[in-house]
Amino acid sequence: MAGLLTAVAAGAGIASTGGTATAAAAGLEGWATQNGGTTGGQGGSTVTVDSASELTSAIGQSGPLVVQVSGTINLSGMNDVASDKTIVGNNGARITGGGFDINGQSNVIIQNLTFEDWDDDAINVQESSTNIWIDHNTFYTGSDGAVDIKRESDFITVSWNHLDGSGKSMLLGHSDDHSEDIGHLRVTYHHNWFDGSETRHPRVRFGDPVHVYNNYYYDNEYGVASTMGAGVLVEGNYFENCDEPTLVGYASSDAGDVVARNNYATGSGPLETAGSVNSIPYSYTLDNASSVKSIVTGGAGAN
Repeated sequence: MAGLLTAVAAGAGIASTGGTATAAAAGLEGWATQNGGTTGGQGGSTVTVDSASELTSAIGQSGPLVVQVSGTINLSGMNDVASDKTIVGNNGARITGGGFDINGQSNVIIQNLTFEDWDDDAINVQESSTNIWIDHNTFYTGSDGAVDIKRESDFITVSWNHLDGSGKSMLLGHSDDHSEDIGHLRVTYHHNWFDGSETRHPRVRFGDPVHVYNNYYYDNEYGVASTMGAGVLVEGNYFENCDEPTLVGYASSDAGDVVARNNYATGSGPLETAGSVNSIPYSYTLDNASSVKSIVTGGAGAN
């Protein structure tokens, strides 16, 4: 698995050959490159797991470790992930029933897994967790959020995921009264496929700047909602049959700011904008919005 470790260190995406995860050309971009970067289990050993007990034991260990998931593993509830872990699925790997909880940890990568029927969240990031990369996964439907990020967590990239029909997709910020999140919740969402998913792509509180670029939105109730003084840069996205691509304020939450530029919309409502957003500190490659549908549908999700 030396190729995988090298690729993860460089922020590569995941492809597969012969059923085992290997390196591909897509690189890590966004907020997870900051604050020292995100390398996951680089430098540790590699273990392959195919049962719930093996998986939960491996992801909870201290120290760097690459955890390869094989087959379908049924979990219950939320299962703790320790720092310095790469959790990567081999071809067809699935997590059912439960999810992962990254609670006060750092330097975690989750790639190439399919999640379904989770009984709480599929992935929950909270309590000042930092440098997390959630990449090339597929999410079907479950009880609550597919990827929730909250409680002062920071420096996170969510990329190349396929959300197929999920309801409460991606929450960023726990509640309106959790003002400790101000100055945190810096997250990048790029090249995700929000495929008939309903809401929260993401629903943002407090974070500024949150960067949402080159995502494909299809048949959604709403795309991005900015609330509670958040600042969200929405650029280069493709909105198709999306009722409300961007919202300034949502439900009972106070308004946030939205800057929208270079987006493409068809069969969708207008993009609401307001205010200004803090500058983006990292370099990134922006695809032309009109090409995003084909790019994202051709590359997002797990193998």
